[in-house]
Amino acid sequence: MSHSTQQPQYDPQQPPGAGPYAPAPQQLRGGLGTAALVLGIIGTISGLIPFFFWLAGILGLIALILGLSGRGRVKRGEAANKGVTTTGAILGLVALILSIVGAVITFKAVGDAVDEINKATSGTTASKAPAAGKADKGKGDTADKPKSDDKAKAADTLAAGDTSIYDDDLKVTVSAPKDFTPSEFAAGHTKGHKAYVVTVVIENAGKEKFDAALLTAEARAGKDGVKSEQIFDEGVGDGFNGKILPGKKATVKYAFDAPADATILTVEVSPGISYDASQWELKL
Repeated sequence: MSHSTQQPQYDPQQPPGAGPYAPAPQQLRGGLGTAALVLGIIGTISGLIPFFFWLAGILGLIALILGLSGRGRVKRGEAANKGVTTTGAILGLVALILSIVGAVITFKAVGDAVDEINKATSGTTASKAPAAGKADKGKGDTADKPKSDDKAKAADTLAAGDTSIYDDDLKVTVSAPKDFTPSEFAAGHTKGHKAYVVTVVIENAGKEKFDAALLTAEARAGKDGVKSEQIFDEGVGDGFNGKILPGKKATVKYAFDAPADATILTVEVSPGISYDASQWELKL
């Protein structure tokens, strides 16, 4: 009994010594590098957009991890996209840095905004300094150095020549009223009433510029506190404008209309929306 064996056919393209079924070549995997590159690009762009620092941080971290993992595959010969994985890892690191910078800038901006809101809502308090040569009765205060327990809240009333000193070293002084004769072109004067002019001096003893454009001055006349109209005439009523530099002063005259029988003129000056208003009770 004979047995026949079939010899494998010779394949001239098959290398010598190789079996009839050679193993398939290993497939290269470059998905990690590609993903790292895409996420790194998106993360970097997000880091340049305000308030998107959180997205840049997440995508940057993922891109960095994927990029480093992809480089590991390249070193093991499992991938060939070394440039893509390297770029993805670098962009991931850039996105992380941008996210940190964006977070610092955002939190600082929010903190500054909160401080400004608190300053605007709380108001800047003032202390009282008596007029030159006049001591506050019972306390012995000097004109230049008011005592700390003599803090003047907004409702405290000052006299003519007294100075209201605010926390930022802004000083406001109102003079005693003087008779004023309005011209025929004056606005705000009622026939039969009397007109008075007061001088308001702003001294910036602080370290920052003071915007005087927001300062307002109002008045009430008599014991009943009837609103006293401001008179606009030549030399009065223009108000403050511009900025007052540290160490400088600005002076403006305000004229007010009051009933003929009024004996008191209460002048209220507010340096701005973030300041408490101060009041001067002036004898007519």
